[in-house]
Formats: sequence, C-alpha cells, structure tokens
Amino acid sequence: MATGSRTRQERAEVTRQAILDGAATAFDAAGFGSTSLTDIAQHSGVTKGAMYFHFQSKEALARELVAEQFELLPDGAESELRALQRAIDLTHRMAHGLRSSTRLRAGIRLVIELGSFAAPDPTPYNQWIDSVRDMVANAQGAGDVKPEVNVGDLSAYIVGAFAGVQITSQVRTSREDLHDRVADMWTWLLPGIVPARRLARFAPAGSGELWAVINGGATAD
Repeated sequence: MATGSRTRQERAEVTRQAILDGAATAFDAAGFGSTSLTDIAQHSGVTKGAMYFHFQSKEALARELVAEQFELLPDGAESELRALQRAIDLTHRMAHGLRSSTRLRAGIRLVIELGSFAAPDPTPYNQWIDSVRDMVANAQGAGDVKPEVNVGDLSAYIVGAFAGVQITSQVRTSREDLHDRVADMWTWLLPGIVPARRLARFAPAGSGELWAVINGGATAD
C-alpha cells in the first residue's frame, strides 16, 4: 500500500473515532432524542461534511456505539473460572465499563432508548442474553445450576435485572454504588438457582481474577 494512501486511511480513522467519541459524549449527556448533529459535530471537533462522510445519520452513529459495547469491556482473564462465576463477572465488567467509559455509557443509554428510533431493535438485548445463556448452560451442565432452572428464562431475567439495577444506581448515586448493587442482585439470586452445597464456590461481588484485571488496567474515557 502506498504511503500516501495509508496516511489518508489513518487520518480517516482518527476522524471517525473522534466523531464516535463526540457522539458518545453528546448522547451520554442528553440522550438520543435531545442530541443534534450540530451537538455531535461540536463535541467531535469536525465539520458536518466530515461527519456525513463517515456516518449517514445520527441513528447510524447511535447504532455503531450500541454495536461496539462488548468490545469496550475490560478484557476478561477469568477463563479458568466456573461458568456461573464468569456470568457474575460479566455483569461486574459491564458495571465497571459504565463507570469508566463514556462510549460504553452512551451505548447502554442508547440501548435503553431504542424506542426513540423508527424501528426498535432487540438485537443488543438478545446478544447479552445469548452470552449469559451460554455461561448458564455450561454451569447447569457442570451441576452448578439446578436442573429444573430454565436457562433461557434465567438469562433473560439476569439481563433485565442488571438493566434495572444500573438505571436505579445511575439515578440515585451516579453509579457510585453500582458494584454493590450488582453484588446484591447475585446475593439474592444465587440461592434460588445454585444447589446449596455449591453456593460457597461463587463470589457475588466478582472474582479475585476479575478485580485483578480491573485494578490493573481500568478502561479510560
């Protein structure tokens, strides 16, 4: 590839990321409906022409931020943990991301506000549920989840419960207490789904491996 072409592509990518950062800042502050393309351009430091070159509409920008949510989570180093603990840790990773990444916060807010779009899209929720379902199904196969538990229903409940917990935490404490509230969620849930003899294997507040990752390399805005 010619040097000039590579340089143009690099500049284009820098501009694209600046637009996404600006859009995230605007959406995080005001939500989808109250954010204008002018607001996004101002936060991005680019012209509207440059913005339209990369994204055809405000909705296209919003969908890009929604789509990248899981890419913005802190890397998980808990692959050796039991599957149900990985599900617990996933919610804490999301909680950490909500507290530390503007782009993740914007993406989550936009998921909740999808009803503002012309055609509400359940895909983000379904992706979360599918990720949790895989972990819960593995846990059930290992005997860590009671056999009578419906894996699909439980996974949908976990995602819905987390969504409600994080909104409540945002309203009440600007998410300062989010990890505590997520730990509470699991503390009340685990006895209903895990055989009593195995409860002690799981940490509702997140595994030590998870917190080593978070404390050693927290995501930044």
